[in-house]
Amino acid sequence: MTLRLYDTARRAVVPFEVGETARLYVCGITPYDSTHLGHAATYLTYDLVTRRLEDLGHTVRMVRNITDVDDSILPKARELGVPYLELADAEMARFRSDMAALEMRPPAAEPRATEAVPQIVEMVARLLESGNAYLTAGTVYFDVATFARFGSLSQYSEDQMVRLARVRGGNPDDPHRRAPLDFVLWQTSAADEPAWRAPFGVGRPGWHIECSAMAMHEHGPTLDLHGGGTDLIFPHHECEIAQSESLTGVPFARHWMHSAMVNYEGEKMSKSLGNLVFVSELLEVADPRAIRLALMAHHYRSGFEWYDTDLADATALLHRLLAAARCPDGPDPRRFAARVREALDDDLDAPAALGALDDLASAVLSGGDDRSAPAALATRLRCWAST
Repeated sequence: MTLRLYDTARRAVVPFEVGETARLYVCGITPYDSTHLGHAATYLTYDLVTRRLEDLGHTVRMVRNITDVDDSILPKARELGVPYLELADAEMARFRSDMAALEMRPPAAEPRATEAVPQIVEMVARLLESGNAYLTAGTVYFDVATFARFGSLSQYSEDQMVRLARVRGGNPDDPHRRAPLDFVLWQTSAADEPAWRAPFGVGRPGWHIECSAMAMHEHGPTLDLHGGGTDLIFPHHECEIAQSESLTGVPFARHWMHSAMVNYEGEKMSKSLGNLVFVSELLEVADPRAIRLALMAHHYRSGFEWYDTDLADATALLHRLLAAARCPDGPDPRRFAARVREALDDDLDAPAALGALDDLASAVLSGGDDRSAPAALATRLRCWAST
């Protein structure tokens, strides 16, 4: 059996070929707010990848970082009037609680950006020395003109990248940049922001260099799989490739995997619209297993709409599965298990895997071929009564 996954860079579903140990790096949260449904959908994707790889006999070392200093968390901490690390610790505690409730595999390592500053300073110094970066007005920028393959992951045009940079914190109109797509490696800190000493000035890291430093510190120069949401393809992952490969001369990741975004009842989930669905709130009204099932009903590459009624459907499925699991008899489950594995191997087709489980539950609860037999009916009633 071979797990086949869509590779963003190659634009195709390809075999995910890996050795005994699979080195996965998944971009973690910036802990300035609660875990929402989009986070849960993303991390469930890589949880399923991890579980299937383990089922195939691999050891999985999944690293998920914590971006505890960047342009998102610092303004939020300032708004709340709390130290930024205090905010990060509180939200990480809630995030870990949410992930545990949803039975997500914990990461093998969870590095924090603030702990990686020494590695970041070294990387920025090397990029300046090699001519891949330049210092101006207290800020170090990566010079994308020095990396010929910039844009190869997203395959966006330059105009598309500039438009996306404007809405995703890239500030392409900054007059200190040599080119609009040059990105920040190191910047001067504001008076109330954390700052570290570096040969190129007192300041703090840019966002993209943080993940490169943490990923390579944990896994070495090349990852087997780098994952995240589709919103990270550009600029974050594109910039990671440029700076990392400029330093090492080898591919940063052998496989790039991205999960699509989640909308809420017809609109994009966003803080500005006030329509984020928080996992902690769902856990107050639903069985966490039903939340997992509701998310698995959608393919990871298909952006989907979340409706409040999704939980009712998932809860009904959960009850059928639990009832079937308590039945003393039923068909041979091995062919259903084979269908689950085949579905997951086909680009992580979780909806098809759920279909196989639902068919198994139906076969168990039907009492076999003779659905009208009194004994079968009695068994079925006992199974439901025990849930």
